[in-house]
Amino acid sequence: MGHMKRKLRTKLCDRCGLPAPILFRVQYNESATWVFVCESCWAAVSQDNPFYHYGGTWKAQKRN
Repeated sequence: MGHMKRKLRTKLCDRCGLPAPILFRVQYNESATWVFVCESCWAAVSQDNPFYHYGGTWKAQKRN
């Protein structure tokens, strides 16, 4: 048995539904619900938004 290849994980953007290699954990509306958004959705929801809070970045390729 050779080396186990690291499988690339996939996660979907909670706003547009597209898979992305990097997602941002944010709150962006009155509900204060944490969601994962892709880079383009993140740019849209973070700008001039009083409800916006950043909660970390998710990456498909985990570093060891």
